[in-house]
Amino acid sequence: MATALGSRTQPRKSFAKRISSHLAAALVVFCLLQIGIVAKMGGSLVLHLGIIIAIGGYAVAARGLERRWHMLEQGGLSDSGMALRFRRDVVQLWGASLVGALLWVPVAIIYRFLFG
Repeated sequence: MATALGSRTQPRKSFAKRISSHLAAALVVFCLLQIGIVAKMGGSLVLHLGIIIAIGGYAVAARGLERRWHMLEQGGLSDSGMALRFRRDVVQLWGASLVGALLWVPVAIIYRFLFG
């Protein structure tokens, strides 16, 4: 039965590595959504420069979250406590990535209204 379902003798991937994978995927989605939204709204050079600044800010925040998880793993918390924090951080990460990219819609509308 254990071979059919796969054995759990392999060490589980650390939470820090798992959060890094989520950060990388969320950054790609964040970038693609931003570029797609700005391109659809008829983005100008100024909006594209704003995308570069937003991606830079995202990268700084992502590095801070990665550092936090490396420290949490060394802190000796229980697996259940780590799992709870991990799920919370993943939900917040993906929510921020999706909502943050959608914030370009009102910015692009206002920019288009003001500058044609």
